[in-house]
Amino acid sequence: MNEAMKKLQEMRERSMQGGGPERIEAQHKKGKLTARERIDLLVDPGTFVEIDRFVVHRCRDFGMDGEKNQILGDGVVTGSARIDGRAVYLYSQDFTVFGGSLSETHAAKICKIMDLAMKMGVPIIGLNDSGGARIQEGVVSLGGYADIFLRNTMASGVVPQISAIMGPCAGGAVYSPSITDFILMVEGTSFLHITGPDVVKTVTHEDTTSEELGGARVHSEVSGVAHFTAPDDATCLMQVRELLSYVPLNNGDDPPFRATDDDPNRMDEALDSIVPQSSDQPYDMKQVVKRVVDDGKFFEVHARYAKNMIVGFARLGGRSVGIVGNQPNHLAGVLDIKASIKAARFIRFCDAFNIPLVTFEDVPGFMPGRDQEWGGIITHGAKLLYAYCEATVPKITVITRKAYGGAYDVMNSKHIRADLNVAWPNAEIAVMGAEGAAKIVFRREIAAAKDPKAEEQRLVAEYKAKFNNPYMAAEHGYVDDVIEPHRTRPVLIQALELLASKRDSNPPRKHGNIPL
Repeated sequence: MNEAMKKLQEMRERSMQGGGPERIEAQHKKGKLTARERIDLLVDPGTFVEIDRFVVHRCRDFGMDGEKNQILGDGVVTGSARIDGRAVYLYSQDFTVFGGSLSETHAAKICKIMDLAMKMGVPIIGLNDSGGARIQEGVVSLGGYADIFLRNTMASGVVPQISAIMGPCAGGAVYSPSITDFILMVEGTSFLHITGPDVVKTVTHEDTTSEELGGARVHSEVSGVAHFTAPDDATCLMQVRELLSYVPLNNGDDPPFRATDDDPNRMDEALDSIVPQSSDQPYDMKQVVKRVVDDGKFFEVHARYAKNMIVGFARLGGRSVGIVGNQPNHLAGVLDIKASIKAARFIRFCDAFNIPLVTFEDVPGFMPGRDQEWGGIITHGAKLLYAYCEATVPKITVITRKAYGGAYDVMNSKHIRADLNVAWPNAEIAVMGAEGAAKIVFRREIAAAKDPKAEEQRLVAEYKAKFNNPYMAAEHGYVDDVIEPHRTRPVLIQALELLASKRDSNPPRKHGNIPL
């Protein structure tokens, strides 16, 4: 072997060592995989092609110029690979090298693969495990973050962007994941916060921890920042693979089709009795979804946040679809601030990437109360309305029970360009529930009656018979059909096949002004 070849081999071996055996062992003791181990688990075997493995930082201050600090790769592994045979670009931050801190060259490596992903039209995956900006580089490091943020913004709606938080992610580092489409976190080892516990203690005198400030539970249940959580690195990476199986490579492609043995004409008699006779009784909308979609498989997004709304991916007749549904099992499926934001963001992702939307509706209205009004339910509820109105992908709605008031309009009604709206026979489509409506409409008759209570009951029954059913809406064409629940699957699959050639557009403009 000549000297040039020998040097190349030695440098490649050096680049594989990261921060060295001791730091790799420390990473493992925390229950974390290394940057390269994560890539090996995530991608198809033998498909990872590394880029910029020989890059080193340029800092010469604060003792950073020593040979021991010239670590090849500079704390991030970047390159391309395949997942289920489909191309992706990815980066994986290496906490064993300077705590994964971001330097000028570290940022440049990430920017390069983001530029390539945009050029090739393939997803960008970031595996984040970093202590933040490299302090020794000062503003140069901060500039690197801004370079990444700009590319995140330019890539938004063009190629899917996925961020897996697999360790600390603090300060300026948090804004890159927040612009991406989906955030995954590992329970117990990943943290996402702008300021750490020490700064919080200094400024607000609060005693807290990284877990309390920005752990996986906080962001998946309270803030809604995280879409998925996993108990360990391996599970998190498998979630990334599954998520990618539902989405296209870019905004010009169709979502991947996956053949199924589940009969497209399958009927499910259990759906005929899944909704209780009493409109006050809860039921699980997820069970409705699972009985309708291919193989009963529903990949839920944001499962632990705003549980009165469900969103996620499934397939119908092999086609990837985005599912949005009210959840009567939680707060009666009411629309509140969190549920509106959750659904609006998911709808906009699906619309950006050509994924049809199927809505399962059972909504009593918007959440009343001072906290909601003061919190801006008007603006936040309008986000959901805006998202549905703006979407041009195929849009289908199934009204399983209640569709009351303004929430009827918002939940993909015919009036906001839904393509197919069907209702089950027991659906109640009205301004409000019969009891409340009768008390308002017939208040004089009730007050003048000899037996007000009996008169109220009679008028409630009369109102129910006339308005709390799907047929008045059907008479006006606001519902295209009233169907037996057991026929829901074949009706949806047939509609999706027809809508596959749908063409719709919005007026020419730079961009709309969604009520943020």
